[in-house]
Amino acid sequence: MKVLVTGVKGQLGFDILNLLNEQGVTAKGVDIDDFDLTDEKSVRDYVLNYAPDTIIHCAAYTAVDRAEDEKELCEKVNYNGTKNLVDVAKELDAKFVYFSTDYVFEGTGTTPFEVDEPANPINHYGYTKWLGEKAIRENLDKYFICRISWVFGENGKNFIKTMLNLAETHDKLTVVDDQIGSPTYCKDVAKLVCEMIKTEKYGTYHVTNEGFCSWYEFAVEIFKQAGKNIDVTPVDSSKYPAKAARPKNSRMSKAALTENGFEHLPTWQDALSRYLKNTL
Repeated sequence: MKVLVTGVKGQLGFDILNLLNEQGVTAKGVDIDDFDLTDEKSVRDYVLNYAPDTIIHCAAYTAVDRAEDEKELCEKVNYNGTKNLVDVAKELDAKFVYFSTDYVFEGTGTTPFEVDEPANPINHYGYTKWLGEKAIRENLDKYFICRISWVFGENGKNFIKTMLNLAETHDKLTVVDDQIGSPTYCKDVAKLVCEMIKTEKYGTYHVTNEGFCSWYEFAVEIFKQAGKNIDVTPVDSSKYPAKAARPKNSRMSKAALTENGFEHLPTWQDALSRYLKNTL
């Protein structure tokens, strides 16, 4: 197996490349310094030269609020960039892994979204990730679309680091409690994806740690496990208006994992514990 991983400077790409290397898989990691995703010729020349049989596409425009002002750039990266890679994957007959998001759903109700439920993104970032999904489904057969949410990893910024940094200067914090989802550890996603690519169980999956919580509950658990005595008060998200709307319900069903014989990821509390042990 010969794998190309994009976005290796980010949280997820970093962990996937490291795990592939640990497993002895021939893998190459690339980022913006290697080629411009939005330049079709640059992408084609680079990828054809390396000729992978599997492409794991982690690179993305992920600045959710800024995307509302930079719609064209966000779409160029998340749709056009993905389509450029898809075209080369088709030419090479390579397997393709794409990371999408809970933001493809409108996020109403309280039940977990199934993989085949209609998408209805409520912000531009989610819309562009959905366009990426469509480009893959319309052009490839050998693909794994993995929707993830509330991601945290050791390489880069995340909610846990933000909370712990705030704890250095605050003894009281307010955190929103009306958005529900699944905090997800990049190392756990990496482990599952490295198993997936050894199979031909193609399709769309929800790849998040088990269990659901609000951002408030996540923050409380972070401080509890980190041994920080911080007074956290739950508030409605209307108290923190943002340029991009966020789904209130980011619960996603893992039925597709079960149906295809893949193990579910550990609970988010267990993932948090392992993350803190690796970083504190």
